[in-house]
Amino acid sequence: MNSAVTGQRHAQPSATSESGLFRPVDLDRFPAAVGEFLTAPGRTPVPVPVEGRADLVRGVDLANRLYSALRVPAPLDLGVVLGAKELPEGVPELARPLARRWLDEEELDDAAGFHDRHPGTLLVIGRYDRLNLSPVRALLLATYRGPERALTLLSGRDGASVAWNVAKQYARPAAGVDALGLFTDTDRPPHLPGVRVFDDRDFERADIQAEILGTRWRRVVFQGHGKDDSVNLGEFTICGLNPAVPAAPGLLGPRCAYGLPCYKPEDKLVPLHHVEAVELVLSACNSGPLADLALYDPKYQLLLNALDGPARTVVSAVSVHDSDRPENVAWMHAALTGADSVDTLNASLAGSHPYPAFMRFGMPGEPEGTPAAPEPADHHPDPLVLTVGRRLTALLASELLPHNHTLRPRLTKLARKVDLWIARPTHLADQSPKEILSSLEADLQSLDHTITEQVAENPENEIMNYPAHFGDRSSLDPHLREVTCHCGRPAQEFTRRGLLPHILDTTCAVCMRCGDVTFRVPDAPALLAYADDEVEQGGVLEVRASLTVSRPGPVRLGLFVPTYLREDVTVEPATAKVRGSAERPRDVSFRVRFAAGTAPQAYYFTVFAVQDLAVSTARRHFGVVPRRA
Repeated sequence: MNSAVTGQRHAQPSATSESGLFRPVDLDRFPAAVGEFLTAPGRTPVPVPVEGRADLVRGVDLANRLYSALRVPAPLDLGVVLGAKELPEGVPELARPLARRWLDEEELDDAAGFHDRHPGTLLVIGRYDRLNLSPVRALLLATYRGPERALTLLSGRDGASVAWNVAKQYARPAAGVDALGLFTDTDRPPHLPGVRVFDDRDFERADIQAEILGTRWRRVVFQGHGKDDSVNLGEFTICGLNPAVPAAPGLLGPRCAYGLPCYKPEDKLVPLHHVEAVELVLSACNSGPLADLALYDPKYQLLLNALDGPARTVVSAVSVHDSDRPENVAWMHAALTGADSVDTLNASLAGSHPYPAFMRFGMPGEPEGTPAAPEPADHHPDPLVLTVGRRLTALLASELLPHNHTLRPRLTKLARKVDLWIARPTHLADQSPKEILSSLEADLQSLDHTITEQVAENPENEIMNYPAHFGDRSSLDPHLREVTCHCGRPAQEFTRRGLLPHILDTTCAVCMRCGDVTFRVPDAPALLAYADDEVEQGGVLEVRASLTVSRPGPVRLGLFVPTYLREDVTVEPATAKVRGSAERPRDVSFRVRFAAGTAPQAYYFTVFAVQDLAVSTARRHFGVVPRRA
């Protein structure tokens, strides 16, 4: 029975009868019609039992406009039918070509260990009331480990709906069915060429109901707040009500189940089973709950309403999730490239959820024609973004800088950008990691330049008081490190740990002769300053600053002397810009020229380095001696 169908997999004949690719049949005629179809695929229509289901008759009519040719999808590795005796005779036979090997339902009794016993992709077919936490939850969680364990479902509210959804898997979209659409009430995503995007601004000025129902969609997403009976799109609502099926007594229903008006304008409701789409994505929380998790009667279920319509594939959310800009952008790229929606959406959410949010009703695409599943998202911005964010918080929240400090407006502006970059709805969506890093580095270089110029001009700038300001609000880390001072004597390096989140740690090296010679914050450049112990009046002191960075990149340096010495000194260069290396120290030279009348005595100079808003300092003592004859 398989060979007749699988041998025709790549054939693309036109519609198989005057009425289209699908043919409604009575229930008692269905098994024979299935046999005829499997024996002569492409020459006889795909049968659909619609007896007593006017809604399915309409679904078949819509599908015959949406699809025009036969396709036999690539079979999955394994298949299981849940409650085969509850399905119309002929459904298991119609589904047979969709999996290479079929297992007994009892194999799912230990669903948690199913993939260990039976590795491979899995197709599960059964009525909606069979899709309960056990066994589906364990199967869904197992599929999160990779596409090689992908789970595909085929279901419906009753046996006829299950048969209809199996039948739709044999359909290929008609020519011209290529529209891609995204309707979102919670985001204003970028408009990618080739995707029709509608957001809250459009909902107020366009007839969204007509847009949705007047288009034949290849793939369309409805993304917004909702539950298992609706998705909100402004005043428009994607509605799950199917008037053609009876309600089950005793089950909870929405307002309309009790004779009350809808909570949204009823002339703006969009019946989901009337949407002409090959693939429907319901990107709202609880849009496709398992049967024992559903809030409302199946009569009102979004998922079941979608399955009753012409959609060959329905993607729904089994529970809550945080879909937003990243998922919308990822889905648009997937739609344009032909990637799988479920794999794409779950991968995008992997950095936020430890569980798969979406599940697929409908066979996946051809393995050889579907792009590989994306790598799971990892919501970890570049370390530099986080480092700069912590430094910005310290500079702005710690009162180190007075309210009127000239740096505050620019630091505040950058802090807002960093906050947007680390917020998941925009992370890796509007900008790529490379673009974010490039933008951040441009801002940092400009700010580092400004800080360097300000400190060189006025070393009493408040930003230079950070060691005392943060140190007063810190506790001593008892761990000490033995280091060598730039005077050649032993020194101790220690760290003070900030007591509040907005207080940075500070690291200091102390020499018993030179005092506190170096200061820096975590991951900032480390400095040592080397020079002769003495210089004559009117002479030149050659200074070598040894720079070691933790992040390769541009570093700005400067040198200053105490205020009381500045009139007698010229520093060359006033500031310098070099590229630091993490592999080895970088030497930077300064020349300090003294006036002939400089008073002989002990002095000191300070070399400072600025990188990524962090200032590091190294202080060195020296003496001016009388000029020798």
